[in-house]
Amino acid sequence: MIGRYCMVRTYSAGVFAGTVVRRNGQEIELRDARRIWYWTGAATLSELATLGTKNPSGCKFPMAVPEILLTQVIELIPITEVAAKSIEAVPVWAA
Repeated sequence: MIGRYCMVRTYSAGVFAGTVVRRNGQEIELRDARRIWYWTGAATLSELATLGTKNPSGCKFPMAVPEILLTQVIELIPITEVAAKSIEAVPVWAA
């Protein structure tokens, strides 16, 4: 999964989409990572990673951070090109 754009679910920090830089057990470092705070237009995280969202304007994804280290990772799903374009189309959600 190193170098791939993936959906990462953690035990308590939530879900992120980013490029995997490093993995060590349940610890993953991502670059250019967006938190997937709220989504609509996909029934499951697996569908979001595979097909993307049918409703980008209804999703809440904050700005990307240059890098993040996530611990207690419990799920890692590669994101398809179609889904990546959909995720990128979601406007940055900010207060």
